[in-house]
Amino acid sequence: MLPPMKRETAEPWIAFFLKLYGPYGTFLLGDPNASTPRGSASTAPGSPVINGASQTGDSLAIDGLPASATGYLKAGDYIQIGTASDSQLYKVLEDADSNASGEATLTIWPDLRSSPTDGAPVTVNNARGLFRLSTSESNWSISTGGFYSMSFGAVEAL
Repeated sequence: MLPPMKRETAEPWIAFFLKLYGPYGTFLLGDPNASTPRGSASTAPGSPVINGASQTGDSLAIDGLPASATGYLKAGDYIQIGTASDSQLYKVLEDADSNASGEATLTIWPDLRSSPTDGAPVTVNNARGLFRLSTSESNWSISTGGFYSMSFGAVEAL
């Protein structure tokens, strides 16, 4: 649910939702309350990338991190693999430290949907995934005070 807003703020949102044509269009979405990791990656992210091809399951090896960073990512932080229409959002399930070579293995949810390319970038700040509206119905109303209220459901675009 979006906060109540006046028409000048609401109309761009309404246009955005209409342009999606219900569940057909896609958009990038992250958790606005968790756009910055709680670990040391918030101030010293390094240049994280996938460390090795053919990875599957709920473990992800990455490198390009600052060396020996304790608490680089914390349980509950998000990461993004891919960019634009290939963006996938994952939640880190356990605190992760980097070793002396700047490598770490993350436990993530959900499992990897496909094996990422070795050296592909991993986004740790403002991580987002590709989503679509879950229904064709729009959920908005206008109060007697002229405030617009809007809510929407979204699912990951797989």
